[in-house]
Amino acid sequence: MYKRLDRNDICWCGSGKKYKSCHAAFDDKIIGFEHQGILVPSRKLLKTEKDIEGIKKSAVINMAVLDEVGDKIRAGMSTQEIDDIVNDVTSKMGGIPADLGYQGFPKSVCTSINEEVCHGIPSEDIILKEGDIINVDCSTILDGYFSDSSRMFCIGEVSPEKKRLVDVTRECMEAGIKAVIPWTQIGDMGHAVHQHALDNGYTVVKEIGGHGCGNEFHEEPYVSHVSKPGTGMLMVPGMVFTIEPMVNMGTDEIFIDEENDWTVYTADLKPSAQWEVEVLVTETGCEILCH
Repeated sequence: MYKRLDRNDICWCGSGKKYKSCHAAFDDKIIGFEHQGILVPSRKLLKTEKDIEGIKKSAVINMAVLDEVGDKIRAGMSTQEIDDIVNDVTSKMGGIPADLGYQGFPKSVCTSINEEVCHGIPSEDIILKEGDIINVDCSTILDGYFSDSSRMFCIGEVSPEKKRLVDVTRECMEAGIKAVIPWTQIGDMGHAVHQHALDNGYTVVKEIGGHGCGNEFHEEPYVSHVSKPGTGMLMVPGMVFTIEPMVNMGTDEIFIDEENDWTVYTADLKPSAQWEVEVLVTETGCEILCH
């Protein structure tokens, strides 16, 4: 149950103000939705001004890393070279790659090519070729705060079919961003993403989605991109989560590489694409913290 504080207590948000003049009315609004049977976020998931400032500083590094990858990525380079760029830029800017060692992941970034949906592992033996599409998924820790985003890159001239998949996937992410409306449910956002993919003849991976992020790498809520309107957690100002649809050219079915137990592939080995942003729910919509 979401509980009120005493009106004269210091507010839970860290502002130093009395509860009655800070978040009392805000909490009453959340409790009203909870009484309707809607899942609401705990206070732990609502970021303070200090938290948001910390996440933004972490995001500066994360975006600089992806900018550097974008400047240097080319046909003929190995995905290990991408991992080297991530390590170099992150460390020089004072951050830590969040992927490295996370649940045993062996590298500092995920590099997923063509039919690889996500969690591709960089290697000196994997060489980018003309016509490839690749998702580079980067996450950074700075002073205990986490940022997370990914971008698609087209290597040289790619086929019109692949280019369209990359473009529509970005549009799906943008549809999700537009659908982040405070005091509505996160399922509304996921439905907007999914519908745009379906309207363009694509499918969206069901088993893997976005997540809360900021004070930890992965927090609640789980963010589905195939959800139904009017379902899921209430989107409340102060929540931070990722929007990261994985859109497939063919079937939405997937499988995991049995050898490395990480890399996810499309079941029909047709191409997949993904874009990821980290957003903050605001009073009027959302703010993109990391892209």
